[in-house]
Amino acid sequence: MTTIEPIHWVKSSYSNNGGTCVEWAPSNVPATQVVPVRDSKRPSGPSLLVSTSAWSGLIALVRTADV
Repeated sequence: MTTIEPIHWVKSSYSNNGGTCVEWAPSNVPATQVVPVRDSKRPSGPSLLVSTSAWSGLIALVRTADV
């Protein structure tokens, strides 16, 4: 029998500034090769599953953007 572990969500480092924030589940990535993402203000709402390559591209884009 396979045991399914609960997903451990991690908030964005910007979650405390009052803006729109996301959570992701890094511990889920090694086993599934997908990155679960959700709105931190709606934890029981839907989540988006993103490929690891798409997630890496998004993070690279965010890091180079003017803030």
